Amino acid sequence: MKIDYSEFFPLLEGTPLEAWAGLLPERIARGLRPERHGLMPQWEEALARLPTLGSRSVELRDEVRVEGESFRGLEDALKAFHPWRKGPYRIHGTHIDTEWRSDWKWERVRPHLQSLEGRTVLDVGCGNGYHCWRMAGEGARLAIGIDPAPLFVCQFFAMKHFIRNPRAWVLPLGIEDLPPAPGAFDTVFSMGVLYHRKSPIGHIEQLKSFLRPGGELVLETLVADGPEGWALMPEGRYAKMRNVWFIPSVQTLERWMKRCGLKNIRTADIAATSVREQRSTDWMTFESLPDFLDPDDPSKTVEGHPAPKRAVVLATA
Repeated sequence: MKIDYSEFFPLLEGTPLEAWAGLLPERIARGLRPERHGLMPQWEEALARLPTLGSRSVELRDEVRVEGESFRGLEDALKAFHPWRKGPYRIHGTHIDTEWRSDWKWERVRPHLQSLEGRTVLDVGCGNGYHCWRMAGEGARLAIGIDPAPLFVCQFFAMKHFIRNPRAWVLPLGIEDLPPAPGAFDTVFSMGVLYHRKSPIGHIEQLKSFLRPGGELVLETLVADGPEGWALMPEGRYAKMRNVWFIPSVQTLERWMKRCGLKNIRTADIAATSVREQRSTDWMTFESLPDFLDPDDPSKTVEGHPAPKRAVVLATA
């Protein structure tokens, strides 16, 4: 397996994204330059060494699972792409037990979505593309994920080597690297991104610009308890994370979305993040949520802020 988008660009022909076929190759190449990460050559070698195995079945709707021929060294081959943040995956008998139970997040989101059947979907900040596979499992015609981290792109192509579904793709780009595509998408997801943006309203406006009229925006983000108009602005880190700018109250988030001209705004779910949903595993051995909380008061982060709580807010363009 190698990182290869030759099957992706023909899927854009005859769609509102057709112009991207001429614009993206250079941007993708920039996103994959070895100087972006010193381990990039090592990850590319690991991709090339993945075994070719026969598959009996591929499941994407209720989980991401491939059944078929086994290979004794598969776990070690896939651990070459450590750390695995989003999942889980079950690949030819190997359980990739990722840091995040991203399937739990999907189960909180999925019941509230407009049908993805036949839709063109954009997933901003998609990580290794776990949710793109689930979107394909829901019938999306094309699920395009973007994430600037080269490791996550390599993890996606490692999974693509076994899943072999042409309807999900991850591009090594941030949202600022995307060419304009007004109204090109039926559904746009931004999950776990908003609080990393210096201008949250600007981010919402950019997400909306990609949506066709009547298209659906799915925004999942950290929130904090507070009145309308209020947002937590951490000084320094939040739960040991750098680059956390604004954590709004739910009412503030809904107001931001309304100011951006979105309609039918509804908060579908609010849930505290548990140490069962985000934790260290053999596939992600670094610090995780239990290390980010105050050991004497888990309702607070180690910095004294409210512990992570996340909301899912949907709206239409």
